[in-house]
Amino acid sequence: MNTIRIPVAGGLHIVADELGERGAPAIILGHGGGQTRHSWDRAGVEMARAGYHVINYDLLGHGESDWEPDGDYSFARRYADLEAICNYVARPVAFVGASLGGLSAMVAACRGLVPDALVLVDIVAKVSQVGIDRILGFMSSSPNGFASVEEAADAISAYYPDRPRPPRLDGLAKNLRDTADGRLRWHWDPRFLDIDHEAERLTDLLEEAAWTETVPTLLVRGMKSDIVTDEGVADLQARITRLDIVDIDGAGHMVAGDRNDQFNDAVLGFLRRVMPSNVSMAD
Repeated sequence: MNTIRIPVAGGLHIVADELGERGAPAIILGHGGGQTRHSWDRAGVEMARAGYHVINYDLLGHGESDWEPDGDYSFARRYADLEAICNYVARPVAFVGASLGGLSAMVAACRGLVPDALVLVDIVAKVSQVGIDRILGFMSSSPNGFASVEEAADAISAYYPDRPRPPRLDGLAKNLRDTADGRLRWHWDPRFLDIDHEAERLTDLLEEAAWTETVPTLLVRGMKSDIVTDEGVADLQARITRLDIVDIDGAGHMVAGDRNDQFNDAVLGFLRRVMPSNVSMAD
């Protein structure tokens, strides 16, 4: 694995982990809002082992990627960032996006950056507003940060009591940053939480887009998700012709973290069929 810095507009940089062989069919991993690329660590390794060239990046304003000085985290900006990342890979390329990463991928495709395959991880065009409000409430609930990683873990457990608390908190520590006042805060720019109206009109963009007729797409849904409802799934089915759906029992909105093995099996099974690598399943 190599960690790379990808230049993007405004003299800023995106930080990404690069795995696998350059020139192989590519997968670009985009995490959810408020997460970092480390949410894909295990998935990225498995995808590289399956013969894919993987770019696992921190979205602008998240993790080790730069923060936008003017707070421009619009989907137009995320489209431009994704376009710059695409310059590092060969075709064919699949976009795999969770939540915000999935919305960014859909908007980018509607704006002309069309992948050869698309995987949407617990995200649809019509999401549950109740679920969105709950997530935004949690993400904005600790403006003063935390005294320790354990305190942050307590906050997550209170928000998501069904998810077992991990015995080690190393992974959570990667989502926190030290600040000048000695407190730990989430590793993202709070300004990214501002509503982007392009996301609100995603259904209109999908109506006008041609890729929805041709691009093989997989929706991986967490059956305990409060973001994706049956109504949202039915709406996406009506909009995307080549849509497959995999439901993951016992998983919430953070599907890859909740049921990583099932998630990897679903995504790699789909990609091997629609965008195969040079590595056979026997390998």
